[in-house]
Amino acid sequence: MSTTIITPVEDEECAYCGSRIFDHDPICVRDCTDDCGSPAYFCNYACLSTYIDENNLTTGDSCEWSPDKDNCC
Repeated sequence: MSTTIITPVEDEECAYCGSRIFDHDPICVRDCTDDCGSPAYFCNYACLSTYIDENNLTTGDSCEWSPDKDNCC
């Protein structure tokens, strides 16, 4: 799976809060499970984390772990 890396435009806005990403510590995220769609840019980890939580993006995306089970994951 190949992906082209492109620097976003100078006034690119955060996908969560709308702030200019380069005024902060920007993060680029791509969903490569489904054809590596267009990237989403976030101005910092706080916005990315809140976006993930508010959209329930972690639901069902991890294995079930128990200290009593062997060979999980």
